[in-house]
Amino acid sequence: MTLYTNLVSGLLFPLHERLKKHTTVAVRRHMEAAQWWSPDPLAAYQLERLRALLADVALHVPYYRDLFARTGFDPAQLRSVGDLARLPFLTKAAIKANTDALRHDQADGLARFNTGGSSGEPLVFFIGRKRVSHDVAAKWRATRWWGVDIGDPEMVVWGSPIELGGQDRIKHLRDQLLRTQLLPAFEMSEAKLDGFIAAIRKTRPKMLFGYPSALSHIARHAQKRGVAMNDLGIKVAFVTSERLYDDQRATISHVFGCPVANGYGGRDAGFIAHECPEGGMHITADDLVVEIVDESGAVQPPGVAGEIVVTHLATNDFPFIRYRTGDIGVLDTALCRCGRGLPLLKEIQGRSTDFVIAADGTVMHGLSLIYILRDLPGVQAFKVVQESRALTRVMLVPGHEFLPSMVAQIVTGFQRRLGADVEVQVALVDAIAAEKSGKFRYIISHAV
Repeated sequence: MTLYTNLVSGLLFPLHERLKKHTTVAVRRHMEAAQWWSPDPLAAYQLERLRALLADVALHVPYYRDLFARTGFDPAQLRSVGDLARLPFLTKAAIKANTDALRHDQADGLARFNTGGSSGEPLVFFIGRKRVSHDVAAKWRATRWWGVDIGDPEMVVWGSPIELGGQDRIKHLRDQLLRTQLLPAFEMSEAKLDGFIAAIRKTRPKMLFGYPSALSHIARHAQKRGVAMNDLGIKVAFVTSERLYDDQRATISHVFGCPVANGYGGRDAGFIAHECPEGGMHITADDLVVEIVDESGAVQPPGVAGEIVVTHLATNDFPFIRYRTGDIGVLDTALCRCGRGLPLLKEIQGRSTDFVIAADGTVMHGLSLIYILRDLPGVQAFKVVQESRALTRVMLVPGHEFLPSMVAQIVTGFQRRLGADVEVQVALVDAIAAEKSGKFRYIISHAV
């Protein structure tokens, strides 16, 4: 760690957080101790914080005050985290319908946030200083697992309007001090990609951060240009906000000469899990309760896939309690070889809308269609939209190796998976736009 990085992480960033009335430094220190606790003390701490959260919202958050009164739920009677199952889920629709009632009546300094709506359901919600402190601390802890720290040069490839719209003079100065540089992921033209490659080579960052689709796209472009990127001293590439596919991990790691660390979470649900150098996807259990539920809402045991439901223990000001993420995952029973007591996500299979439904009702992961396209030469980019069980559209950017006869191969392959009578429309296009947030989604299903 350089002298400048020590100055930033030990003095400048803590001062920055104190001025913003955040408790990030103290929270991170506690998290770095708690990560080594064994499962029993960690579970006891989690239960203690859950009780405190529920007792507080019962008094000060109108939505939960009314809900607890209506259902007869008494936070004081909570005996285990499993008792959460007595409460209904918090959905995006419920938040939209009760935004004002979800605010803590003593909340101060709430900031308005929103999701990008890549799931088809854009959401407006609010975050208080406590939640921000805990989320930043969780990310900071995970960053340090990889031997990098705040103040090390970082290149961020991102597309959120929140980041890109907030480049005022103060934020620009802060980013300069923290040595963070932002590359907008909205446009990936050849000229832009050339500029990104040049910027990364000039900066020689210690860490990359961005969407796996964006970082892998930059990596492939560097390969195409014959530009070496593995001699820059990059220690790790952090990826988040999209499903990380094996070929993306391999490409990013090979081109940039560094390991890839997968992160899972969101603005709404918080910093849920992050990969350590041993490969374990550690849940931020000192800040979150994660449940896996089936289609009926029943909690599932480790090893069984289901929707990920999150209770964020630092969201008193605007509670996220049993929040349905729309993502599909599997809990693990094992602990990681790294020695941390934080539980693991065994799998993150993607959003529920990343799955497709065959004409006969069979549910399958979108990878079943993705592999058909990836096996074809000359396919530069693609996007699959399942409009219904009867109609699926494919947008495809062809390269010079792509042959017109391959369209029929795609149709046949998709019909083999989805049903012989399913209509498959293939459109050859010059480019495929990312979502409004800058993310890219390969599979979108509207079928029910």
